[in-house]
Amino acid sequence: MIFNTDKQIRFAHCDPAGIGFYPRYVELINEVVEDWFDEGLDIGFRAFHETHRLGIPTVRLEVEYIAPSRYGDRLRFELEVERIGTSSMTLLVSAGTSEEARLRAKLIVVLTSLENLRPVPIEGIWHQRFSTYLSTT
Repeated sequence: MIFNTDKQIRFAHCDPAGIGFYPRYVELINEVVEDWFDEGLDIGFRAFHETHRLGIPTVRLEVEYIAPSRYGDRLRFELEVERIGTSSMTLLVSAGTSEEARLRAKLIVVLTSLENLRPVPIEGIWHQRFSTYLSTT
């Protein structure tokens, strides 16, 4: 399954030329991950942190900027899990319009205890929920 959500490119996301500024895309990608927890995994990103005392910090990020976006564009972001390891996952995020791709990103995140900031195994309910979005290709 693929999680998807729409995001509008706002004035705050743009450089003075009115084009999406590349670091703002990283913020949008992080919003998509938060939305995935809230809407796709039905856990709630806040509860994941505050109740379960877990986090998923990004330890590697690769972004390919394919085409520029402009102020007012509405992009469809898609997220799927490429791989689940012992304590890390590879997430694939893409964004675009119905006419063209705008970006592709690959994130490696690590399931981490917020008590000691050490990796914890992805197992049980977490493995079950994350694997719902595991890529079949």
